[in-house]
Amino acid sequence: MTKATTAPTGKNTLTEEHLAVAIISSNNLIHNFRKIQERITDTCRIMGIVKANAYGHDALHIAKTLESLGVSDFGVANIKEAMHLRKRHAVSGDAAILAFCSPLPSHLPLYLQHDITATIGDFETLRTAEAIASSYNTTLKVQVKIDTGMGRLGIQPEAACNLLQAAEQSPHLQLTGAYTHFAQSTNTDGFTDRQIDLFTQVCSEFEHKAKRSLCKHAANSGALLCRKDACLDMVRPGIMLYGYPPDESVKHMIDLKPVMELRTKVIFIKDVEPGTSISYNRRWTAPSRCKIATISAGYADGYLRTLSNRAKVFIRGNPCAQVGTITMDQTMVDLGKNSTVRVGDDAVLFGWNGMSAADLAKIAGTISYEILCAVSSRVERIIV
Repeated sequence: MTKATTAPTGKNTLTEEHLAVAIISSNNLIHNFRKIQERITDTCRIMGIVKANAYGHDALHIAKTLESLGVSDFGVANIKEAMHLRKRHAVSGDAAILAFCSPLPSHLPLYLQHDITATIGDFETLRTAEAIASSYNTTLKVQVKIDTGMGRLGIQPEAACNLLQAAEQSPHLQLTGAYTHFAQSTNTDGFTDRQIDLFTQVCSEFEHKAKRSLCKHAANSGALLCRKDACLDMVRPGIMLYGYPPDESVKHMIDLKPVMELRTKVIFIKDVEPGTSISYNRRWTAPSRCKIATISAGYADGYLRTLSNRAKVFIRGNPCAQVGTITMDQTMVDLGKNSTVRVGDDAVLFGWNGMSAADLAKIAGTISYEILCAVSSRVERIIV
């Protein structure tokens, strides 16, 4: 007869110890926000960019924190992200949410239902938006996107004033602003000058004809640091909010603090002999006897495979070489010969206690944005 087994019981409820966690520092977010405020005038608004789950930092928490600091405008990538904020009550009903994506016709009723501002970048989208808003006998908030050189979304400058006027005159559309996006805002070769000139000329022409002012915004993080003349009625800091400059050339210009620290756990330790190969394709071999720790995060958690054999992991405050190919769920680390590291110890992949996301980005040949956004949904976010 097979003996029956029962789950462990006790007075205290068993709790899971998370293996990979992203620690989100509210204080560091607030610090970065204050530093951004110092760079703009009192009349300039800040749009909180919380797209891509706030660059991996938990959009719900980030949006709530920013609104508590006085932010009333938020930028997201698309209608799904906007609806997530509304449905979870991450921001108040008075907050404006702009979706940067050009809307599909089938999505426009959702913009109306959830009070989301739509981006209009051509006459066809404007006509469709007016028709759908009219069919619901309500008003859709819109902003016109002007393509001054990014080459992604938006109407060309020569037709932009006409589109702005058409939006202004549409009975069921409420034109709340106009914006553009810079292609290389930290570069001084003159291209950004041209973008600023084109955008401001179009907006001035419209304001003259409409006899009213329009909320104009263009400055991303790079322009906030390098182009004071681009900080118009509103600015759109993204990566700066989360603790990183847009590129290495401007990192000296502002004191920012990383908002995320990615940590995992040491789950296994073994002694290996010289010549022992580690991980897929045997890309690292122990040169001498050493201890190898396996930590419970890999590329499925956002620790990029391209970092293999090139990064440092910080355990007990000490940098340890990552060795072997990073795998989907685990990564190996060389502890040396006489390590006191134990199973259960924290291992910092990046953050304020170890390498930064910018450090890893440089190694991987990418940008800090990608390192942050790569942190996957299975990594538990812990707000501190």
